[in-house]
Amino acid sequence: MRNFLSDKVTALKPSGIRKFFDIVNEMKDAISLGVGEPDFDTPWHIRDEGIYALERGRTFYTSNAGLKDLREEIANYIKRTQGINYNPDNEILVTVGGSEAIDIGLRAIINPGDEVIIPQPSYVSYEPCAILAGAKPVIINLKAENEFRLKPDELLNAITDKTKILILPYPNNPTGAIMEKEDLEAVARIIKEKDILVMSDEIYSALTYKDRHISIASLDGMKERTILINGFSKAYAMTGWRLGFACAPKEITAQMTKIHQYAIMCAPTTSQYAAVSALRNGDNDVEMMRQSYNQRRRFLLNAFKEMGLECFEPYGAFYVFPCIKEFNMTSEEFATKLLMEEKVAVVPGTAFGECGEGFVRISYAYSLENLKEAISRIENFIKKLRKE
Repeated sequence: MRNFLSDKVTALKPSGIRKFFDIVNEMKDAISLGVGEPDFDTPWHIRDEGIYALERGRTFYTSNAGLKDLREEIANYIKRTQGINYNPDNEILVTVGGSEAIDIGLRAIINPGDEVIIPQPSYVSYEPCAILAGAKPVIINLKAENEFRLKPDELLNAITDKTKILILPYPNNPTGAIMEKEDLEAVARIIKEKDILVMSDEIYSALTYKDRHISIASLDGMKERTILINGFSKAYAMTGWRLGFACAPKEITAQMTKIHQYAIMCAPTTSQYAAVSALRNGDNDVEMMRQSYNQRRRFLLNAFKEMGLECFEPYGAFYVFPCIKEFNMTSEEFATKLLMEEKVAVVPGTAFGECGEGFVRISYAYSLENLKEAISRIENFIKKLRKE
């Protein structure tokens, strides 16, 4: 029998995150700091709305673009947080998580041979989605000395006459890096000058610890050049509800909706009703979780400082990205040895791009109790490495 599998798909590497997650699930007394999933339960008023929707028999398809009430609330949310006006009728699409929005956003604009610029380290789905859409990924290796921010000269050097879009992954997974207004303004000037698009993944926009997040779409002349991606998983502790959204010019949204229509039909109806309550009544919940994450962030940074482990201060998301180069081990070796000897799971930096070598990602979307125990084990591990 001949090989019926797609060469493009079989060439893709599995996610480097899941490997350690799968191992730790079968290891007694192990602590996982590897998965980017909030440890909070979805707030009760959101769950109640989902339960009420089921009790009322609201189990039908919604429109392809999503419930009108939800799209209106998304428009209100973006207006009050970013000052951007989106038309809920033709500029907003409700998706199955932010990941679907990334996938169909790229597929809606890519022609074979187009180039997609991807700064790394960054979320594991960008590069595979670009490849599956028929694009050539062009990687920018971000630098720790720049706090993993995208610099104008790095962007200019990556742009060619085949460049179609820049993926802007801030607040960043895995580094926790952010882009401030002056950083975004420098990028926006180049985007407009070179006549390309931006896909701004802002799934962690509500979880920042320095200043309020600013979307590049809010800058002059950038709304019409931006596909803004966001969702409910991180800020509202709704990972399993599988709900995200995209805001974009109506010409792009129409094509994204067409793909969504054929591949998905609509996002989960129960989740959409629950998300209306999240946006209308969830600001206090988000702020409570943000403050808790910030407490954990400060705890980890102080612990790393005390043990002499180099780590730049992240101001977004719920990850830290400490440097482990001093131990002369690859990130994979360090993470594997830490898991086997101390039963603590972290993710090798290389899971997020080759330039993540020499770093590991640690999530602080876990209780302080778990973080304290994990830090004690990591400290013990590091002491042994420094004696070797």
